[in-house]
Amino acid sequence: MLRIIAGQARGRHLRTPKGRATRPTSDRVREALFNILGARVIDSLFLDLFAGSGAVGLEALSRGAREAVFVENNRQALACLAANLVATGFKDKAQIIAADARQALAHLAGRGLGFDLVFSDPPYYQGWGDVILPAVVPLLSPGGLVVLETATSEAAPEIADMVLMARRVYGDTALNFYQRAGGLADGVHDPD
Repeated sequence: MLRIIAGQARGRHLRTPKGRATRPTSDRVREALFNILGARVIDSLFLDLFAGSGAVGLEALSRGAREAVFVENNRQALACLAANLVATGFKDKAQIIAADARQALAHLAGRGLGFDLVFSDPPYYQGWGDVILPAVVPLLSPGGLVVLETATSEAAPEIADMVLMARRVYGDTALNFYQRAGGLADGVHDPD
């Protein structure tokens, strides 16, 4: 069972959809992710794409994110996400967009939001990184960071307006850290 690892809602168990329609990010990978992000999470505007049960965005809220936007289109996952927001007490700091990621990103582009952190955990091996990364660029705040979860055996996408700053591998899961070209931040670079 998934749980919130740290922060205000630490230890709260999260509902997850039954079956294989979603693939939750493991506690181990989430803990590593938030150890890397550190203080960047505090007071951030967080976008959780392919949110599933919302574990990553909820972890961000628990660790001090100002607000989180969750994008998910699976009905069962949406029901779990809504229940998890209530159970953790973060309903007032969250917005759920029940739509396909492409539609949601087009909708968000018209709202003028500047996301500080974007986490995307799309289905593996379907080329979503090549779709998501270009669409996210205009949604980023200056210095905003995008984390794309992929399978370890999946190559990190190369996108013209984004720089791959680091790739961290945890078993069969890889976290790829991107930032807009020209807007590099400290603390997430892989050593050369």
